Amino acid sequence: MNIVILAAGMGKRMQSALPKVLHPLAGKPLLSHVVDTARSLSPSRLCVIYGHGGELVPERLQSPDIAFAKQEPQLGTGHAVMQALPYLNDELPTLVLYGDVPLITARTLQRLLDIAEKNKLSILTVDLENPTGYGRIVREAGQIKRIVEQKDATEAERTIREVNTGIMVAPTGKLKQWLATLSNDNAQGEYYLTDIVARAVADDVPVVAAQPDAVWETLGVNSKVQLAELERLHQKNIANALLEQGVTLADPARIDVRGTLICGRDVSIDVNCVFEGKVELADGVTIGPNCVIKNARIDQGASIKAFCHIEDATVGGESLVGPFARLRPGAELGREVHIGNFVEVKNSRIADKSKANHLAYVGDSEVGSRVNIGAGVITVNYDGVNKHRTVIEDDAFVGSDCQLIAPVRVAQGATIAAGTTLTRDAPAAKLTISRVRQVTVEGWQRPTKDKKA
Repeated sequence: MNIVILAAGMGKRMQSALPKVLHPLAGKPLLSHVVDTARSLSPSRLCVIYGHGGELVPERLQSPDIAFAKQEPQLGTGHAVMQALPYLNDELPTLVLYGDVPLITARTLQRLLDIAEKNKLSILTVDLENPTGYGRIVREAGQIKRIVEQKDATEAERTIREVNTGIMVAPTGKLKQWLATLSNDNAQGEYYLTDIVARAVADDVPVVAAQPDAVWETLGVNSKVQLAELERLHQKNIANALLEQGVTLADPARIDVRGTLICGRDVSIDVNCVFEGKVELADGVTIGPNCVIKNARIDQGASIKAFCHIEDATVGGESLVGPFARLRPGAELGREVHIGNFVEVKNSRIADKSKANHLAYVGDSEVGSRVNIGAGVITVNYDGVNKHRTVIEDDAFVGSDCQLIAPVRVAQGATIAAGTTLTRDAPAAKLTISRVRQVTVEGWQRPTKDKKA
C-alpha cells in the first residue's frame, strides 16, 4: 500500500516556533509515533507532507524509506494529499494518516485496510458524546453519503454523533480523479479531503467505515494542553500494560516511559521514575523512587536506590546502586558491586564484588574484583587535554581521600593509605603511602580581626 502522512500544519495554538508535529510525546516527536506505526504495516511507499517550519521536519526524520513533499501554501487536507500524488503507486490503495494523531494503532489501521479491500473507500469514524468541531458522517438508509464539516453543517447535521477522524483508505487511481475535482467553495476556503466521499458515492464506489478499539487512538494535538493530556493518557496505557505483565508499580500515575522499557518477572518500580531510550530490567530488579534511567541494562536481582541517574550503562546482577549515585556512559558494573551515595562512575568497568560506597569518582578506569574504594577517592583521569586510564587490580584496597593520577596502576592486593596522592604504580601486596609529614607549630596564634576605629 501507499501511506501518506499529513504533517504540514502550523499549529498556532501550540504557541511555539517548533512545528507542531515535532513536539515530543513520550520522548519522541508526534510525527515519529505515526511514522513508526506506518512502518509496522510495511508500506511500499511512505510520503510525509510537510510545510510549516521549513526544512526542519525532513531534517529531523530523514530516512531512505520516506519521501517528503512540501505543501506551500497550505490550502487544506485535500490540497495536502495532492502533493503526494507523484509518489503514489496507482495499483495500490492509499492510507492517509495525520502527523498530529500519534496514538493510532496498527491493529485499527489493519482493520480499516481489510474492509477497504481493493476498490472501496474506507474511513475511520468514531462516536462522540460531544462531536463539536468534527466533520459529521452523513448517512442515508445506513449508507455513508458524505462528510460535512462543522462550519458548513446544518443544525440537524450538527446533532450527528458519528464523526470523521480524517484517517481513510482510498483506491489510488480513483483518489487522483476525485482530488482533481475538489473545490474550495466553503467556509474555510480550503480543499477538503473529506469531499471525496461524495465523489465516491457519485461514482458508485462503496464507502465503508470502521471504528478504532478506543477513542483515544484518534485524538489529535492542537495545543500544549492537549499534548499534556495525551502524554498522561499514553503513560497510563504504558503503566497498565506493565501491570498486566506483572510489574509492580508503586503508583501507575507516577511513571514516565520515553522509549522502550523491557521488564522481567517480579520487577518493582517506585514513584517518579523516568525511563528513556531502551531500558532492560531483568527478573527481580527493584528501582527506588525518583530515578532517571536511560539506555541501560539492569541485571537480575540488582537494586537501584532512590535518586539515581543511570545512562548508557550496565549493572550486574545482585548489585546495589545508590542512593544519589550516577552511572555515566560507559559504566559497566559486574555482579554484586556496591556503588553508594554520591559516587560517580564514567567509562569504567568495575568487576564482581567491588565497592565504592560513598563520595568517590571513578572515571576511565579498570577496577578488578573485591576492590574497596574509600570515601573521597578520585581517579584523576584528565590532564586538561587528554583522558588517561587507571587500573586497579583484584583485591586492592584504596583508602579514603586518595587521588590516583592517571595513567597509573594499583597492582593486585595493594593497599593505598588514606590521603595518598598516587603518581606512580603501586606494587602488589604492599602498602603505598604518600603524605606530607604532620607538624605542630608551637606558639602559633590564630589571627584576630582588626578593631574598627
